[in-house]
Amino acid sequence: MTVFILRRTLTMLVTAFCLTFIVFWLTNLAPNLEKVAKSEAGSRITDAEVESWLEKNGYAEPILLRYGQWLGVLPGWVIEGSDGITRGRCIQPGMTPEQAPRYCGILQGDWGYSRVFRMEVADVVARGLALTGKLMFWVLVVMVPGALVIGVLAGMREGSRLDRALSAGSILTTATPEYVSGVVFIAVFTSSAVGLRWFNGSATSAMEDATFANFTLPVMTIALYGMGYIARMTRASMAEVMTAQYIRTARLKGVSFPKVVLKHALRNALIAPFTVIMLQFPWLLTGVVIVESLFNYKGFGWTLVEASSNNDIDLLLGISVVAVFVVLVTQLVSDIGYALLNPRIRLS
Repeated sequence: MTVFILRRTLTMLVTAFCLTFIVFWLTNLAPNLEKVAKSEAGSRITDAEVESWLEKNGYAEPILLRYGQWLGVLPGWVIEGSDGITRGRCIQPGMTPEQAPRYCGILQGDWGYSRVFRMEVADVVARGLALTGKLMFWVLVVMVPGALVIGVLAGMREGSRLDRALSAGSILTTATPEYVSGVVFIAVFTSSAVGLRWFNGSATSAMEDATFANFTLPVMTIALYGMGYIARMTRASMAEVMTAQYIRTARLKGVSFPKVVLKHALRNALIAPFTVIMLQFPWLLTGVVIVESLFNYKGFGWTLVEASSNNDIDLLLGISVVAVFVVLVTQLVSDIGYALLNPRIRLS
């Protein structure tokens, strides 16, 4: 198991470097840098002034060199301008070049400065993660138990009326995009025309104090969409396990049907859904963009939209680091859990 974890960790690190470099390269394309220069120095500056601004702020160096500086494995750039002022990646306001550290990348905890929010990227990302983490927690509380119960009930007796009804409902929820179900929920449960003004159409107040009224609709919108997929996977796994030879043997020995399901079939049936459930974490982190924007909930997804629409390079890079980390870690946990649940899997 130790060799397996070390091997997967090494693969994760290589993958993380490759993915972050791709994002770094895409966000630092020439058109994006030109937009940054014009947003900071003025929209009517000439091409020569754009080049001058990029050179003064370290954007004119080779992409690999800048990527190493951003990571913190190469010394930060230092440029002495024509005005006699020495600028550098690691030189903060009120700091002389001699006082500045040599390395200042994400490995040293320096994630950069957000040009949109006018604050440190680490603080912006931490705030968005905290808000989305609260939303993710309640979505998982609703989605996972509900999906497992639906999947187990549908798979216990394959082909029954209950199976067909639950399967149809699962397909319907999965096939309905969040922006459709979210709009329907807002129209039904918050409109005075319908008369069911049970919930709030905006979740902005839930950022400070989440209540049943202001947090139910975003949680329902996300949970219903993911619930159908997990339920279908659980149903397929349960139906396959119920046809296994050891289940038939247990039934022939006179073991009651509920005991067969709970004691013999359930654990093996949950192996495949476990992997699917773990994959919901990166989806919930970056896939709630539509829901957070629809309900004006300023979490991680909303922050991503703001960063991309305003070409906030440092913030986009910080968000990409967090997203890559969450995806790779959840994948590692999923692989380890899969191996623990199914001892027949050869780790070698």
